[in-house]
Amino acid sequence: MWIPTEHEKYGVVIAGFRGTVPHGLSLEIGDTVQILEKCDGWYRGFALKNPNLKGIFPSNYIHLKNACVKNKGQFEMVVPTEDSVITEMTSTLRDWGTMWKQLYVRNEGDLFHRLWHIMNEILDLRRQVLVGHLTHDRMKDVKRHITARLDWGNEQLGLDLVPRKEYAMVDPEEISITELYRLMEHRHRKKDTPVQVSSHHLFVQMKSLMCSNLGEELEVIFSLFDSKENRPISERFFLKLNRNGLPKCPEKPERHCSLFVDLGTSELRKDIYITVHIIRIGRMGAGEKKNACNVQYRRPFGCAVLSIADLLAGDTKDDLILKVYMCNTESEWYQIHENIIKKLNARYNLTGSNAGLAVSLQLLHGDIEQIRREYTSMFTHGISITRKLGFSNIIMPGEMRNDLYITVERGEFEKGGKSVARNVEVTMFIVDSTGQILKDFISFGSGEPLATEFHSFVLYHNNSPRWAELLKLPIPVDKFRGAHLRFEFRHCSTKEKGEKKLFGFSFAPLMQENGRTLPDGIHELIVHKCEENVSLQDASRYLKFPFSKGHLLGNNHPAVKTTKESFWITSFLCSTKLTQNGDMLDLLKWRAHPEKIAGCLSKLKEIDGSEIVKFLQDTLDTLFGILDENSQKYGSQVFDSLVHIINLLQDSKFHHFKPVMDTYIESHFAGALAYRDLIKVFKWHVDRITEMERQTHSQEVLKAQEYIFKYIVQSRKLFSLATGGQNEEEFCCCIQELLMSVRFFLSQETKGATALSQAQVVFLSSFPAVYSELLKLFDMREVANLVRDTLGSLPTITNADESLQAVKLQCIGKVVESQLYAHPESRYILLPVVLHHLHVHLQEQKDLIMCAHILSNIFCFIKKNSSEKSVLEEIDVIVNSLLDILLRTILEITSRPQSAGSATRLQFQDVTGEFVSCLLSLLRQMTDRHYQQLLDGFKTRDELRDFLLQIFTVFRILLRPEMFPKDWTVMRLVANNVIITTVLYLSDALRKNFLNESFDYKIWDSYFYLAVIFINQLCLQLEMFTPSKKKKVLEKYGDMRVTMGCEIFSMWQNLGEHKVHFIPALIGPFLEVTLIPQPDLRNVMIPIFHDMMDWEQRRSGNFKQVEAKLIDKLDSLMSEGKGDETYRELFNSILLKKIERETWRESGVSLIATVTRLMERLLDYRDCMKMGDVDGKKIGCTVSLLNFYKTELNKEEMYIRYIHKLHDLHLKAQNFTEAAYTLLLYDELLEWSDRPLREFLNYPMQTEWQRKEYLHLTIIQNFDRGKCWENGIILCRKIAEQYESYYDYRNLSKMRMMEASFYDKIMDQQRLEPEFFRVGFYGKKFPFFLRNKEFVCRGHDYERLEAFQQRMLNEFPHAIAMQHANQPDETIFQAEAQYLQIYAVTPIPDNQEVLQREGIPDNIKSFYKVNHIWRFRYDRPFHKGMKDKDNEFKSLWVERTTLILVQSLPGISRWFEVEKREVVEMSPLENAIEVLENKNLQLRTLISQCQTRQMQNINPLTMCLNGVIDAAVNGGVSRYQEAFFVKEYILNHPEDGEKITCLRELMLEQAQILEFGLAVHEKFVPQDMRPLHKKLVDQFFVMKSSLGIQEFAACIQPSPVHFPNGSPRVPRNSVPVSMSPEGARVIPRRSPLSYPAVNRYSSSSLSSQASAEVSNITGQSESSDEVFNMQPSPSTSSLSSTHSASPNVTSSAPSSARGSPLLSDKLKHSRENSCLSPRERPCSAIYPNPSEPSQRIMFNHIGDGALPRSDPNLSGPEKAVNSTPSSWSLDSGKEARNMSECGKLMSPPVPPRPMQTASPARHITSVSPSPAGRSPMKGTVQSFTPSPVDYHSAGLISNSPVLSGSYSSGISSLSRCSTSETSGFETQINEHPISISNCNASEEPMRKESKTPPPYSVYERTLRRPVPLPHNLSIPIPSDPPALPPKPLMVRPNNLENSSKRTEQVPRPRPLPRKVSQL
Repeated sequence: MWIPTEHEKYGVVIAGFRGTVPHGLSLEIGDTVQILEKCDGWYRGFALKNPNLKGIFPSNYIHLKNACVKNKGQFEMVVPTEDSVITEMTSTLRDWGTMWKQLYVRNEGDLFHRLWHIMNEILDLRRQVLVGHLTHDRMKDVKRHITARLDWGNEQLGLDLVPRKEYAMVDPEEISITELYRLMEHRHRKKDTPVQVSSHHLFVQMKSLMCSNLGEELEVIFSLFDSKENRPISERFFLKLNRNGLPKCPEKPERHCSLFVDLGTSELRKDIYITVHIIRIGRMGAGEKKNACNVQYRRPFGCAVLSIADLLAGDTKDDLILKVYMCNTESEWYQIHENIIKKLNARYNLTGSNAGLAVSLQLLHGDIEQIRREYTSMFTHGISITRKLGFSNIIMPGEMRNDLYITVERGEFEKGGKSVARNVEVTMFIVDSTGQILKDFISFGSGEPLATEFHSFVLYHNNSPRWAELLKLPIPVDKFRGAHLRFEFRHCSTKEKGEKKLFGFSFAPLMQENGRTLPDGIHELIVHKCEENVSLQDASRYLKFPFSKGHLLGNNHPAVKTTKESFWITSFLCSTKLTQNGDMLDLLKWRAHPEKIAGCLSKLKEIDGSEIVKFLQDTLDTLFGILDENSQKYGSQVFDSLVHIINLLQDSKFHHFKPVMDTYIESHFAGALAYRDLIKVFKWHVDRITEMERQTHSQEVLKAQEYIFKYIVQSRKLFSLATGGQNEEEFCCCIQELLMSVRFFLSQETKGATALSQAQVVFLSSFPAVYSELLKLFDMREVANLVRDTLGSLPTITNADESLQAVKLQCIGKVVESQLYAHPESRYILLPVVLHHLHVHLQEQKDLIMCAHILSNIFCFIKKNSSEKSVLEEIDVIVNSLLDILLRTILEITSRPQSAGSATRLQFQDVTGEFVSCLLSLLRQMTDRHYQQLLDGFKTRDELRDFLLQIFTVFRILLRPEMFPKDWTVMRLVANNVIITTVLYLSDALRKNFLNESFDYKIWDSYFYLAVIFINQLCLQLEMFTPSKKKKVLEKYGDMRVTMGCEIFSMWQNLGEHKVHFIPALIGPFLEVTLIPQPDLRNVMIPIFHDMMDWEQRRSGNFKQVEAKLIDKLDSLMSEGKGDETYRELFNSILLKKIERETWRESGVSLIATVTRLMERLLDYRDCMKMGDVDGKKIGCTVSLLNFYKTELNKEEMYIRYIHKLHDLHLKAQNFTEAAYTLLLYDELLEWSDRPLREFLNYPMQTEWQRKEYLHLTIIQNFDRGKCWENGIILCRKIAEQYESYYDYRNLSKMRMMEASFYDKIMDQQRLEPEFFRVGFYGKKFPFFLRNKEFVCRGHDYERLEAFQQRMLNEFPHAIAMQHANQPDETIFQAEAQYLQIYAVTPIPDNQEVLQREGIPDNIKSFYKVNHIWRFRYDRPFHKGMKDKDNEFKSLWVERTTLILVQSLPGISRWFEVEKREVVEMSPLENAIEVLENKNLQLRTLISQCQTRQMQNINPLTMCLNGVIDAAVNGGVSRYQEAFFVKEYILNHPEDGEKITCLRELMLEQAQILEFGLAVHEKFVPQDMRPLHKKLVDQFFVMKSSLGIQEFAACIQPSPVHFPNGSPRVPRNSVPVSMSPEGARVIPRRSPLSYPAVNRYSSSSLSSQASAEVSNITGQSESSDEVFNMQPSPSTSSLSSTHSASPNVTSSAPSSARGSPLLSDKLKHSRENSCLSPRERPCSAIYPNPSEPSQRIMFNHIGDGALPRSDPNLSGPEKAVNSTPSSWSLDSGKEARNMSECGKLMSPPVPPRPMQTASPARHITSVSPSPAGRSPMKGTVQSFTPSPVDYHSAGLISNSPVLSGSYSSGISSLSRCSTSETSGFETQINEHPISISNCNASEEPMRKESKTPPPYSVYERTLRRPVPLPHNLSIPIPSDPPALPPKPLMVRPNNLENSSKRTEQVPRPRPLPRKVSQL
């Protein structure tokens, strides 16, 4: 049975539990759980990370922890009863864990590893705390380390700053907001500004000396040297090295490591150096023999120097190598370091190139105790301490030192009868008063133990040696008296014995007879002569001699042999017990010399302070002793001396001695009567202050008043204790009189900084300490009254001294902080005067920092004592006094411009934050009663209105992001809680006082904007918080956004009819609120929009304003990342439900639908923009949104903005052509006018003409970069017209040159023809603008189907590629997935004029094949009925689908949506006709190119002829004969008679073309290919005989085929032609079919059945099932296609060959892979081929491998040899280069410039083709669109206006320049010849009706007027008769007529360009 738990409430998971049992709760190790119930070893509860999910789990998986339960019952909350630091560590590490893993994902390796180390360190520290074995100090230290690391990690991860007190987190509700602010500010300041330390230390570690000529032991001496003052500033660090240059005692770190301590900041400068002197221990000469002398001498070796500034840049621990210089001249040894510093080291030699001193140096910062804590290991292992010379900057009271520093400077000695100078060695001893040598009191340096004697180094042959060796003598005080120093001088022999002979000595006593020590400074000692055998043990014998030249008596003493020799030493005493000052000694011994008291007291001020503080207690005893014995005589002097000593302790050097004086007062002071004299003298000084002009002494007295009162109070206490409290009233009167004198001088008003005001400043500075002392004798109320009166006497005039005002506030601040203020009774007395002064200062906006500080303390105290009744009264006083001025102050300081200086800015932030915290504290402390009293206290509505406006403005300021640092979330939440509470109180006042007739728009508007800003704050967006942080916030404050949202709704409902005032102003703010992803908030706020629509409808009859504002605001808000799909659905559902019963429901539904659709597009746009690279999805989404703004919303400005966004996307993706088309949209909105336009986007303020000019130039540049030069030429002409009209010939010239350069580029540069792909996006997971739509996409250069498929799958990684080309069913449309259907399609050019004209280079034609394309098609072969296994062509039908786009390609996007699709079926006979037409067209093209020498290589023609002839021999078109020419087919299909005749004519035409082709081939074939040519001729005759064709009809002249002149650039000596253009005729026919492109995602896009069917079409292999088998791997690349199969069959060429444009790669293709992309179509002319109906001509299907025709004329040789590609192939230019120009691609010219004349040939439009019958089956089928292969003529024959047309084009034949092909019509045309441009002109109106181009179509826009072709570019009309008779007249005229009627299209309306208003 489950029972509730009593004690087991909280635990930690110690083993993972999967929760596989029923109702099991899945848990991970480390999760914390709250336990609700238990049963038989199981618990029921929930994990704290997800409280909503409850379940059961094993009890033994849980480690229970102590916890206390709050709110027992259903909503109980468990709080662990552990150290708050542990709790914080646990929760913080959990949060870090998740973020730490994200660091790894984001590849932030450095922070990842650093955080990992910190987390491990925190875990170790946590274990130490949990164990509980730490001492109190150690625990404090560990917590400090923990919090420091937690703060570091939070800062690095961007988490919140945690307020702490005593290392524990504080609850913001438990402390005042001012205290919370201080804690936050302290931690923030600590984080931002490192603490400046004044104490520094230098760590030195000696590593080794690297030198080649070692072999002796060395002494290394480190010291710090001040080169500015030219003196050492530290003691020496002394260590010894062995013969290898390593420390002698490596096991003792203190012997080779030292810390130079107590360096001040002033000593960290570049002229402080580390000097290193090296002394060797060995022979006198470094080069002497080893056995020359056994005595060891100290000899100079070398010196090294390093500036301490080199260490300041980085405190490195890396070893430094110091260069060691050897001294060549020993006499300069004493100053070698100075010379090196002065860069005079050229005179010294280095010890070696690689030699040097290896040391480790590091600067440490902080006091010595801090260093001991932070570097414990350093002190644990041992380190020597090297002090500064003398006392440190700060002398500590307990410091005991008695060090005498002796520097052995130099000596002057005589030769002593020798020829050379002596080698002098000095030996020093310390001798006590008994003559005994003191042992171990000589220190060579900090690294060496103390020694008994000192031996100086020896300078070779030098009678004036200079040593400058510093020694420290730490002699105890008790041994100092009577002791002296003895220096013995010996000559060191260099002989073998190495004797040291004594020749003299000197001595110096340490203390004089009067008690003074040896004075500091240089002493010249007398050198007393003596012999070696003289005994100096009896010191009394020489102590009676004079020791110094200064003490030498007038008459020579008999013991003094000479005075010429001298010895100099320098002494310096550093002692806390001994003094060298005689005046000090005289004062301390005042009783012995009473007559000297006055003089000693006057000299006290001249004594050095360090001497006074050394004897502070003795001095004070002396002063009060003198005062007690003779107060009348010496009272004033003693008082002055006492003031001097007190003020001496104010010095920073001695301020640590204040506790010494305090201790003296409490424990040693005994002057019970001193208070009378002190009060009297003090009052005398105060009374004289106002009279004296010079206040220096008075200020000194006032500065010392704190300790004077301490002495007074202590003296009175001693007197009361001794007398039982006598004279109490007298004492009180004296104090009162003294303070009255003080108040009088304080009340004196001064202007400016005067001596009196300075005295007032000094008094107020120390006054708080005075009344603290008075509290020891008087009660609280008395002292409070004294303080109140004193503060009340202060002047409040505004022109007073600023320093006085500041000190006055400081004094008030100390009052508030004092014990006096803490007492309720005294606080009640003091508060009014404190508030009065604060009010004055705040009103004047002066000393704001101090005012804020005082207010903070007041509110801190109020929070601590909030339970007291008196606090409520104090809040009343504060509200009445300060609330208004506090609001004004915050407004004032936040409106000031911030200074640029960082210090000023920081100060500004501090004072603002403190005032804000004070205001928040006050508001939080206010109760209902306080608010009611406040609001009732306003006398008029205007006052209340001003107050509300003021407080709302302040609240808006508080909500600014910059008000607090970004990581102060705790502070922001507290502030928000206070604000929302206050707003709830004030909203009642708003409703009561400012509604109905007293409505005030401004105050309501301010209220609503405040509420909106409040809700939109970043710190309230709980969705962005971690789960734990969100849980804490909700538990403490709830979701304040919802609370404020409900308040907004309530206030809005109260407005009533006044709502119309806020429409549409509040639509944007409220919309921003509803976009916040909080369901409750959205449900509350969205209905307000219905209300707005309703009131707007009432007011104006519509809600256009609401709609406009919603749309404008939605774009900007959603682009910022706000809003989601849920919001769109909620917005739609809530508002639709709200308007169900409204009369304006229809218009409301329309608005809601519009806004919803806009949201869909904006959400898609935002999601797409999150992607990294520019892809089609981004561009397509932008196009969708752009069109939506233009067509549905008519938002001009937004439309233009998105035009430029789209333009930028195109440029980034290098879609330069699309970028140009995009910018044309904006260009179209402008005119060539001088209307001024405002500054917009990146455009400056300029005229409309200038902006349009700039746009034109930019667009031309983009067209140039996109190689779309034809469009650029048109724009060049337009802008040139403008320049010409303004006579701007300079720019006109530039335009003309640019236009000319474009023509050159067209002819000279290669342009690749892109592939086009149809893409279907099916499924609900696609973005809205793609969902269940199909598009045609323009591929990139060299991009084939396989690459395109892969790109699309990369853009949509979750999409599934469909493996068929059939239209998907409804289940696919509604699927929750993404399906992609991709296959290649063929473009159908609209403009056939250029394509059909003869002689125009492919460079020019290629542009018109793939530009301005509206229509695309693809074909699908299938078998209808039974399939004939012997001849499948009988039943092979083709389904042709034509896709019509909404806009032409290329355009503003690389893809456009399919607007309409048309499907027709082609019969097997029509299919065969089209195959033959295409093959004949290809043959003519190749023959023409060969004739006109457009190819230098004849191989393409050879391969094409070989393929056709060889295939014909092997069967060829006999399959067509068997299928369609048999009697059975003719009888069963009587309607196909004309088509059969046409097929027969095509066969005959092909035979004639082949014959002429062989003739041309024979002329150009190279010698090595003659055998192949002969074989072809033989096979051709076999072909004719096999078909029964012996010769052509008699009417046909046996002359070769004559091709038209073609290109005007045909050489004059070109091959004679015999085929006249008059014979050329265009056979109108059905458009060729194309197969769907293959989807390469996983398998063939066609099903296996379709593949099998397709394989039966081509007849390309022995087995028809193996031919058209589309494999997954090949692509549709036209680069790899060379076979001239049907142009719409998808290529199956291997992908390896797909990207290569080289013919050699294409030759690798097998016949099985000959299916090409649907783009590869022949576009040359079809020439007439007359033939008798009975004649049969064999023809072949050769090079166009992309055609899905059943062409049986494919032979074995053609499979091995690839033929030429069609001119529609991207490879055509390259192959032509290989074949004819050896790498140089011919570029086509641009079409001629349109002329401004009317067309002379419009009468031709009345001619119609002759009617004829057509298949009834085709009559009812929807027509389809022509493709590029519909117009197979390469040029129009000049005597015929007939352009290649299509019966199914949907346009009348004449509008397409297609006419009837009857002989009568031909005769008519011959009589009335026209040019190509005329046909184009007549076509134009009809084409516009059929299809209106988009406004950005340059091509269509420039052809708005019919423009004829200039005569000089027209094709001339040849006069020669045709070489061949005309073609048979039996064609398919009925198809043309029927198709024309059937495919007439609905005109596409063209949107008119709109003018832009000032944009």
